[in-house]
Amino acid sequence: MSRAFVFPGQGAQTIGMGRDLAEAYPAARAVFEEVDEALGEALSALIWDGEADRLTLTENAQPALMATSLAALRALEAEGLDWAEVSCVAGHSLGEYSALAAAGALSVGDTARLLRARGRAMQEAVPVGVGAMAALLGLDFETVCAVAEQAAQGEVCEAANDNDPGQVVVSGHKAAVERAVDLAKARGAKRAVLLPVSAPFHCALMAPAAETMKDALAAVEIATPRVPVIANVLAAPVTAPEQIRDLLFRQITGSVRWRESVGWMAQNGVTEIWEIGAGKALIGMVRRIDRSIATQAIGTSEDVRKVCTTSEETA
Repeated sequence: MSRAFVFPGQGAQTIGMGRDLAEAYPAARAVFEEVDEALGEALSALIWDGEADRLTLTENAQPALMATSLAALRALEAEGLDWAEVSCVAGHSLGEYSALAAAGALSVGDTARLLRARGRAMQEAVPVGVGAMAALLGLDFETVCAVAEQAAQGEVCEAANDNDPGQVVVSGHKAAVERAVDLAKARGAKRAVLLPVSAPFHCALMAPAAETMKDALAAVEIATPRVPVIANVLAAPVTAPEQIRDLLFRQITGSVRWRESVGWMAQNGVTEIWEIGAGKALIGMVRRIDRSIATQAIGTSEDVRKVCTTSEETA
């Protein structure tokens, strides 16, 4: 059995996530302490006892989700996780940073600082109210691309997230995205709705954020990951540090090719995918992409113990 680890993106955050991991595993608590130190503030206090609206802020949600994912991974390692059984890693949007940290390409501290900078840069790239994102359900990727092109009318409207065969997210100027919603409904979409997001991520409007991140990425050391990372913008594996740096820059404005990424894994022998961190959104997508892939969501100490016990019994 070939296993892949995947790491969630923004939207999975909840108050209290990761607390029981930190209580049960010293190595998991150490991740939160390292993130707090890197950011110079008690982000862990916000994650565990703060207000949901503050945690949802992009600059907080991104490093918080990474910290929770890495805490879950450290708990798995404390229970005897064998990396020899892991063939590759991937993450959805910010989750790609978590994947890189998990694979040892980035330090936890550098990852936290990069995600804080990324969150702020993405929020500041477009004034509030100028941009929007919408989920279009029941249309394939090619149809959504055609809808986005028709809706643009001189503005930006692009396919931002190709999540699974029936879920594509568009991003761009608010008026153009609203036109895309109407056009999608006319094309037979099962559902087409604006998303409650603070900025139009993964489209050309994020160019200012990409330039900011170019400088931030240039300042950190990137090592060769222990396993290949399936990059969002390529839907293919990468291991070369300088290519990883370039792809993280391109990811800010590029589409998250999740459907194709999972397809690559399936075609290259992955038979089991574990979602590491908060929520279960990614394994839901995986099931809609390829039901032959076994899935596990691992975000609590109970999940860790259960999956490690099961692995020992089947070894």
